[in-house]
Parts: sequence; C-alpha cells; structure tokens
Amino acid sequence: MATEKWVFMVTAQTPTNIAVIKYWGKRDEVRILPVNDSISVTLDPDHLCTVTTVAVSPAFDRDRMWLNGKEISLSGSRYQNCLREIRSRAGDVEDMEKGIKIRKKDWEKLNLHIASHNNFPTAAGLASSAAGFACLVFSLAKLMNVDEDPSHLSAIARQGSGSACRSLFGGFVKWTMGSKEDGSDSVAVQLADEKHWDDLVIIIAVVSSRQKETSSTSGMRESVETSLLLQHRAKEVVPKRILQMEEAIKNRDFASFTQLTCTDSNQFHAVCLDTSPPIFYMNDTSHRIISLVEKWNRSEGTPQVAYTFDAGPNAVLIARNRKVAVQLLQGLLYYFPPKSDTDMKSYVVGDNSILKEAGLDGASGVENLQPPPEIKDNIGSQDQKGEVSYFICTRPGKGPIVLHDQTQALLDPETGLPK
Repeated sequence: MATEKWVFMVTAQTPTNIAVIKYWGKRDEVRILPVNDSISVTLDPDHLCTVTTVAVSPAFDRDRMWLNGKEISLSGSRYQNCLREIRSRAGDVEDMEKGIKIRKKDWEKLNLHIASHNNFPTAAGLASSAAGFACLVFSLAKLMNVDEDPSHLSAIARQGSGSACRSLFGGFVKWTMGSKEDGSDSVAVQLADEKHWDDLVIIIAVVSSRQKETSSTSGMRESVETSLLLQHRAKEVVPKRILQMEEAIKNRDFASFTQLTCTDSNQFHAVCLDTSPPIFYMNDTSHRIISLVEKWNRSEGTPQVAYTFDAGPNAVLIARNRKVAVQLLQGLLYYFPPKSDTDMKSYVVGDNSILKEAGLDGASGVENLQPPPEIKDNIGSQDQKGEVSYFICTRPGKGPIVLHDQTQALLDPETGLPK
C-alpha cells in the first residue's frame, strides 16, 4: 500500500424483490436458514432500489456506515457476519492510475466506510433490508475483488437478511432452503431473467410508509414457536406450490401464477393470525384492495391481476399486461383518489407514463373516472382519500450492477465521508 492518503471506492445499485411464494420462519436464527423454499420477482431498480457506496482507506480509523444520511451502528451480528464473510474471501486489488495496491492479507487491517440509500420507505414492508444487504455484499465483493458467483454471494447476503439472497439476481428467483447445517446449500438461483415474461406490469399501493409494529424477525420467531399452521405449511403445502410456481413461470401461465400468488399471500397472513399473540400486517385498506381484485378477476372469468402482501399493509399487484394495468390503475384511483391538492406525478411514481395511457395526466382526470363496471356491489365509496400514500408502477427488473458514474457515489472520493 504505497501512499497513505488514498481512498478507493465502488458504488453499486441493487433491486428489491417481492416474494410470490413466501419465506416466513427460520430453522436457524443465526445463519438465517428458512423452513421452506421461496420464489420472488425482482422489481425494476429504476423504480425501487438501494444504492450503496463502499470505500476503503488507510486513513479510516474504524468501520462506519450511513443509511439514508444517518450514521448507524455496525455492531449488530448481521452486519458483522456479512463483513467477516466478505473480508475472508477478499482478493488482491490494484489501481495503477491511483497507485493503489491492496494485498489479500491487508483487508483484515483496513477499515471501511459504507453509505447506503433506499429510494423507497425503509421497514414498511417493501423489502428494504433485502435490497440493502444484497447491495452491501455485492458492492463489497466488487471493492475487494471477491471471485464468487452470485449464488455464492447470495449465501453471504442471506446472513444479513434472508430475502436479500434473492436480490442478487434479476427476473424470477428461487431461494432453496437447503439441508446442510452450515447453510452452504441455502442459496438463491435464477429461474428466468426479466425478459422472460416482460408483459407483466406491477403496481404497488403504498398503504403506509410507517415502520411496522412487529418486525419480520420477531414475527417469524413467534410464528415458528406458536403456529401449527406454519409447520403444516412448510412441510405439506409449500413444496408442492414451489414446483407449481416454477412451472407457471416457465410456461408464462398467468392463471396458475395468480392462483398460487394470491393463495400463498393469504396463507402467509393466516399464519400471522395463527401466531400467539396474533400479528396483523394488513389493514382495512389492504382488505379493500383484495376485494377489488377478487371481484374483478371473477367477473372476467380469467385472472387479470395477482395480489401479494409481505409483512406490511402495502399491496403488490401484478397485472397480466399493460392494458390490464391501465384499467387496474383507473379502478384503484377511483376508489383511492389523491387528496385534492396532490400532484398526480407524485401520487403515481416509477413508470408514470401509464398516467397518460389511463387519461389521468390532467388535473381533472381522477374526478371523471367511472366506477369499474364489473364491480356491482361497491367495495367502499369514493371517499377513501389519503388511505393510499402513493402508487408505484414498475415491472420485473434486472439484478445488481456497478455504477461507474462518480456523480452517483454517496461518499466523497477525497475524504470517504458522505457527500
């Protein structure tokens, strides 16, 4: 390590993911090993992602991390496990331009600065920890020249947050629970890339961006300890569903995909209710959205939209194609209009070009919406203003990437401190 003033940095972007066959319950709390396999869809990082900059310098006196601008402690076992695992796999790094040479053995002595930013609410049931830990592991692996494929990296990310292992791939991803005690075979694999089924459009209703009352970690622990339904689900139900879901994704069979996705989401929340004390992640607005989708699907005769809810009230709605997504958005905005002073472009974010297709890019668009014709009995009047904070329109997306544009870095290249 020639001169002592240098700072060496890498910035990466990692997507979040939404499980369509849920992970709920660990058989090993320390290694984060699940009681069942799970399958997820990676969401387009243009709309939902974590950006992380990692830096190393001989001038840093300790490991430090900033999340969304605030310094946080790295002392927790999950961070420590990820840092230890990555450091143990570090390789030699050389930057001829800056005259930097880091030998494999040097990494144990060098300290890191990490800055991470989510472009969506943290801890509100949108898998922010999944994207966060995946991005931490991916960016550190690039910084330290770790020679591992994404599946091997996924086993490290898993030790930070279980779902994080699935964010190391784009498209459709399976987290295999594995059987080994050390967790070496509990890894993520890609089932199909994001282009495989690119008709799908995903609309997320952010019902609440508040932090949830029961964290996923404690909720899972309580379910494992008290829910008989969880035991039955893990043993009898999920293994069959996993095979059926793999088949549905492979064949782009939307009817089967919808049936499996909705049923699995409902069973996951049934497990939460079967837990002692019961856990309530969904609220009345969540239930109203389910009712809207169920009635629409029934009236059409074939499923048009799948719904799934993670550990929170936010609805993730997967439309079979763009035309259906436009109708879905019109129905959602009829029942959950924005407050009168809201700009539509801040109420529908992500790919908001859909607003134009839905005839909603003007101010009066929402007021002129008619009730969806297929819903004969109302699921509630049109007075639900403010029940949905905003909508995100997105689609299946790609996996993690390195961002080479230095202006996107979250740390100053001279000091290694947040910009």
